[in-house]
Amino acid sequence: MIKNWPEVATFSIIGFDPETKEWGVAVQSKFLGVGAVVPWAEACVGAVATQSFANTAFGPEGLALLKKGLAPEKIIEELIKEDPDRELRQFAVMNSKGETAAYTGENCYHWAGHQAGTYCTAQGNILVSEDTVQQLVKTFESASGSLAERLVEALDKAQAAGGDSRGKQSAALFIVQDKGGYGGYNDRKYDLRVDDHKEPIKELRRLYELHKLYFSQPAEEDLLQLEGDVLKEVQQLLASNGLLERAEDTYTDHVKKQLKTYYMQENFEERWRDDHLIDPQIITYMKETADQKETL
Repeated sequence: MIKNWPEVATFSIIGFDPETKEWGVAVQSKFLGVGAVVPWAEACVGAVATQSFANTAFGPEGLALLKKGLAPEKIIEELIKEDPDRELRQFAVMNSKGETAAYTGENCYHWAGHQAGTYCTAQGNILVSEDTVQQLVKTFESASGSLAERLVEALDKAQAAGGDSRGKQSAALFIVQDKGGYGGYNDRKYDLRVDDHKEPIKELRRLYELHKLYFSQPAEEDLLQLEGDVLKEVQQLLASNGLLERAEDTYTDHVKKQLKTYYMQENFEERWRDDHLIDPQIITYMKETADQKETL
């Protein structure tokens, strides 16, 4: 008997990067707040994606079984063996080595299915066709960049291949890495959610780019010396923000203090440097926000 549950009709992909030791889940759905339901992961343990009349208990229970050393195939068996609604479920499991297993119940709404790839597994239900799941795997395996970039690109290409037959509403990106979270205090490297949007994947990509700006570290070779024209421009931008009354010929302690104040106000503390170098992305951000103020 089908219960009156919301249908988590969606497509998702679990991926692993063996070099950076990141595990992640990316998902899109015609469902409000899919990021609160589908993705589960823990650094050095693995990941779970649960959907289609989703049993969210499969997330923590699956991770607990991974910690006990069970293979993904065995975890699938354990989670569905006493589930009276197993034929409505769809979920996938990945272990710490990137090995996967997935399950699609016989009563999941058409089109429903899954496909394994190299360090990934893709699954979906109520899709236009199987092309969506195939494109998830194909794109993940061929795309370049970080795990996050490959997962988001896979979502984008999968949507272009058809996606959820009911449309678009929400998307999420959840990636874990040991001490990868803010300040290194937890493993949540990315936990980005678009709960309700006309173009959820585009919005998810925008949030990802913002996250990189706020929390990633600049490459040393990209840094600029705070001198000459660079220093002059930075001081002009500080002045436009009401943080500097007069320009200095050198990067004085006063200018440094005011620049640090700007960093803290804008939540760029992860990018602050205590030397005479500055991240060019910060200058770009300062110029863009200054331009926005002028147009208001």
